[in-house]
Amino acid sequence: MSNEKTFYVSELYEDILNYTKLGADTKALEIGIGCGQATYPILETGADVLAIDKNADLVAYSAEKFAENKNFKAKAVKFEDLEAEAGSFDFIYSATAFHEIPTEAGYKKAYDLLKEGGVFARFANHPFKDPAKHAMGAAMQTLYNIYMPSGAAYFRPYSEARAEKRAELAEKYGFTDIFHKRYFRTRTYTADEYVAYLKTDADYLEVEEGTREKFFHELVKLINRFGGTIRVVDTMELQLARKQ
Repeated sequence: MSNEKTFYVSELYEDILNYTKLGADTKALEIGIGCGQATYPILETGADVLAIDKNADLVAYSAEKFAENKNFKAKAVKFEDLEAEAGSFDFIYSATAFHEIPTEAGYKKAYDLLKEGGVFARFANHPFKDPAKHAMGAAMQTLYNIYMPSGAAYFRPYSEARAEKRAELAEKYGFTDIFHKRYFRTRTYTADEYVAYLKTDADYLEVEEGTREKFFHELVKLINRFGGTIRVVDTMELQLARKQ
């Protein structure tokens, strides 16, 4: 699989494919496709992917992005409102989107929609500010508090204990064979590159356009004030669980 086709590290997908076999006979559901940053590696297995998102514009974008993939379909619907028969899918996955769904409703529905022996994969990225630039991080947090209150805790480090506790939630809803792992990566951007990257993040597209653009403008100024580059330390987490 190509790293150029996904935001997430290749090791994460390797662990998924070591845990469960995906292929042309696999019926997969992606919850919260956003801009399609996690989709290619699953499509490349040959699996039939139905991708859903509550944002119709993102669904239209993804439908165009993956138009050449005959094993891809997209639908504008919230996961809670998706109508599908129990046991419809072999594999259900969600990349930095499942946290938007009420926990109990999300896990119960994922369990119900999976076939017996089917697999649920939840993974997410937790970016952390450059630990070497404390003043820059504090200034960025202030910007988030002003313009992006829902992201006020955006720069919290993601510990092993938090990852483990969250992964074990699946057991409460009937899942077994639970696996979890963290992955680490560092990225460096210029101010303009960083804002261009944020514009592909579905969370930012949910913010009112005027507020979003003001935030991006102030963010470019801030990064340039602190030397013109930003280093982001990523912690990615993966949770895998199987339906009995």
